[in-house]
Amino acid sequence: MTPYPVFHRASLLLALALACAAARGDEVQVAVAANFTAPMQKIAAAFARDTGHQARLVFGATGKFYAQIHSGAPFEVLLSADDETPARLVKEGAALAGSRFTYAIGKLVLWSPRPGLVDADGAVLKSTAFTHLAWCNPRLAPYGAAAQQTMQALGIFDALQARLVQGENIGQAYQFVASGNAELGFVALSQVWHDGQLGEGSMWLVPARLYEPIRQDAVLLKPGEGHAAARALLDYLKSGPARAVITSYGYAL
Repeated sequence: MTPYPVFHRASLLLALALACAAARGDEVQVAVAANFTAPMQKIAAAFARDTGHQARLVFGATGKFYAQIHSGAPFEVLLSADDETPARLVKEGAALAGSRFTYAIGKLVLWSPRPGLVDADGAVLKSTAFTHLAWCNPRLAPYGAAAQQTMQALGIFDALQARLVQGENIGQAYQFVASGNAELGFVALSQVWHDGQLGEGSMWLVPARLYEPIRQDAVLLKPGEGHAAARALLDYLKSGPARAVITSYGYAL
């Protein structure tokens, strides 16, 4: 049998390469609020398995992402830690109207890796049982704003100033506590809770009446307009598998 000419073989190889690329899907660049790190890693893996698309995740503070988006960062989807930032981006023309929705409602906790240190009512905050209390920047991170509102509602914010250790985002605040640089701290429930139980230590679930609701909104950014993978990810966040992961980390829907 006469072998294929070289150009025929090259065309066949190119066609196979394109078919493989199509099977792999596309990539979407996603800015993700730090509190949503663990659940989003799981959701991204399931998204890749179910759709063939890859979600490239960057985690950080919502306020910092806002500045980066306006500076030209190529994010296509934002998973914010609040609802105000996505609404502002839509109003300013940096995100698409009609694409915004609440993907989770966050919960604030006071947590320590030490069993018994944090009581069920948060009374430890008014004691001398700790030297450092971690939280995150309230100007950049909604969970930091919620922590400040909580301390102000309890009338202890001024008294705790000398003991506060501030991280840029909720992930850094968690690391301060987990590493022992602070005995306890205000963190997201999702960072210490999974499948209906506390991973380790002790915690106080801060009553929702002490801080404004943490409605976490997703939005399609301008660079993602017309990008099928970006819209597919937003749709996937509303799916049953994604919602099951979200609630397993203690979020409300």
